[in-house]
Amino acid sequence: MSIENIFNSDIFKWVILPILIFTARLVDVSLGTIRIIFISRGLKYIAPIIAFFEINIWLIAISQIILNLNNPLYSISYASGFALGNFIGILIEEKLSLGTVMIRIIIKHDSDKIIECLRCKKYGVTAIDAKGNNGDVKIIFAVIRRSDLKNILDDIKHIHPQAFYTVEDVRTVEKAIFPMNKPRGFLRFYRKGK
Repeated sequence: MSIENIFNSDIFKWVILPILIFTARLVDVSLGTIRIIFISRGLKYIAPIIAFFEINIWLIAISQIILNLNNPLYSISYASGFALGNFIGILIEEKLSLGTVMIRIIIKHDSDKIIECLRCKKYGVTAIDAKGNNGDVKIIFAVIRRSDLKNILDDIKHIHPQAFYTVEDVRTVEKAIFPMNKPRGFLRFYRKGK
């Protein structure tokens, strides 16, 4: 069987090509999601490399759609790859756990236990006395590695299950106190200003 016969076969048109379109779109959207997240984290040197591969994969997928507009399965494959690619890209970024976050904890009591827990983990902590709707509260701030967030939130929930907290991405950190026992990873070299 010749290559031309394979490309013109029903199996290729109705099974193989839709799978290829789906896979290409899944990969390019996953790369695009990661690229955007890297840009927001200041990884300005690695983002263009990802963009190069992302757009080339997209061009391959879209060219097949345009050449075969009469097959609705291609459009469905393209849209499905787009949807799942967003999800996969976010999962990959969560696994990478890049960057730092600021956690803000507002509690009425037991603030010393949470402060001590964060300091035992070698994080810098700032605590401020404040007035809430129902009386005096303590506001605790700490900038932590995103990779440590789940463990720290688990500790906070264990110490004070009723604690109110918020978590925000931090793009740039100077002179923060972090544990020294964890390597910062290879991506730190690609950050803006490094």
